[in-house]
Amino acid sequence: MYTGTVIFFNEAKGHGIITDDDTGEEIFVQVTGLVDNIREGDRVTFETERGKKGMNAVNVQLVS
Repeated sequence: MYTGTVIFFNEAKGHGIITDDDTGEEIFVQVTGLVDNIREGDRVTFETERGKKGMNAVNVQLVS
């Protein structure tokens, strides 16, 4: 599991960006990869999987 911060999330379009804490890499996230509802500024844990256009965050959960 990785940890990061949601820097952008558009609820209407169902996607956003998470910045990985360790690497600073920006990782795409789609609403289908969410366990919890997220919004900009939230701290999250996530896994990654390769998508058509690069890495996607999946199993995204809020840090409690």
